[in-house]
Amino acid sequence: MKRAIKAHLGDFVAIIALLVVAVLVAGYILAHERLRFPFIQSSPMTLNAAFSTAQAFTPGQGQSVRVSGVQIGEIGQVSLKNGTAIVQMNIDQKYRQVIHTDATALARPRTGLQDMFIEINPGTTSYPIAQKGWTMPVSQTLPEVNVDEILSSLDADTRAYLDLLVNGAGQGLKANGGNQIAQVLERFEPTHRDLARLNSAVAQRGGALRQLVNSLQRLNTALAANQAQLVRLVDKSALVFRAFASEDTNISRAIADLPGTLTQTTQTLNKVRVFADQLGPASVNLLPAVAAIPAANNAIAALAQPSAPIVKNQIRPFVIAARPVVRNLRPAAINLSEPTKIATSRGTITLGPATSNLSKAFVVLNHFVNMAGYNNEPPGQHSYLWWLAWLDHNARTLFSVQDANGVFRPLFLQANCSTYSQLLSLNPLVTAVLSPVIKNLCNLP
Repeated sequence: MKRAIKAHLGDFVAIIALLVVAVLVAGYILAHERLRFPFIQSSPMTLNAAFSTAQAFTPGQGQSVRVSGVQIGEIGQVSLKNGTAIVQMNIDQKYRQVIHTDATALARPRTGLQDMFIEINPGTTSYPIAQKGWTMPVSQTLPEVNVDEILSSLDADTRAYLDLLVNGAGQGLKANGGNQIAQVLERFEPTHRDLARLNSAVAQRGGALRQLVNSLQRLNTALAANQAQLVRLVDKSALVFRAFASEDTNISRAIADLPGTLTQTTQTLNKVRVFADQLGPASVNLLPAVAAIPAANNAIAALAQPSAPIVKNQIRPFVIAARPVVRNLRPAAINLSEPTKIATSRGTITLGPATSNLSKAFVVLNHFVNMAGYNNEPPGQHSYLWWLAWLDHNARTLFSVQDANGVFRPLFLQANCSTYSQLLSLNPLVTAVLSPVIKNLCNLP
């Protein structure tokens, strides 16, 4: 084999070169035919989009998926699931974090031959990133809308108006030529405004008509489902109207009395208005007190919880045990009150005046105590109660002193400086003995 290669080396090199060129050309063609080479190119991330119609979506035709005009993938398989078209989107790996779960998709034609592609609004970053296998719901997709679909959505009157408009425009252009179109467009602005108002009114009428038809359909469905109740309602209504007819006189009288009733109601409401004017500020002033009620309730609850066992286990048994004693004390307490006359079935009973006499006695005792404790604060003057305490002090001292010879009774003489001065002037012996001491103590000359 080596000898053959050496003998035909030129032919061998030419074959190898042709083989390399063929491989390169084949790779170039396959790459442009959107063939992904394993181990060289990563597999795309698969997402799905549910469309109400997958018209003109053809797998394998290189129809693209774009975001802001940039191709991020291609359209794969198209399948049907529960009456909804599921379009597979093969997204390149470098764009796998672009699409979020709130993204929207719009089917748009790239050419007039319905060469479709999907334009995606990637959504906002506040929503999570779409993961592999996620399906975009129909509420977030919008297929291509054809002209016939737009015309079919119009009602008969609108289509007739549109037909007249198009035919009139055609006849006008045919008769006058295209050189006057500019002048027509200049004069078309008021008509355009009127047409805009007309279209708004027609759209409102269409919406109202749809709502009316929907409401009538619901009403008819409800009436059909409740036919028995409807018949019963008609029968009961007949009975009610018959009762109204039989009460014609009373109804007339009620209507005649209605003006007076309304007048009285008006007067009452006027009076209530005065009350309401006062109630408003009072309610506003009560707001702080109402706001303090929760805190007061909490404080009462804190007091009531520890007090409940005391009331239950101590005060309540004491009250139960004291009831017989209270019943027995009631006649005595009544007799202690001031004279009171009580009418009974047997006559008038006069209660005893013991409390009145006792009150008089305490009044006299109070006057006596006031007199004993009275002190008008002259110099050197004290009340009787003060001297009583002094006497008690001397008596206690008199009977609590003793020495080795037994109990002796000390004697304390107490007087003011004026008394000592009188003693010095009356008794010469006392003057000779105590005169220096008293003069020194009382600062006498």
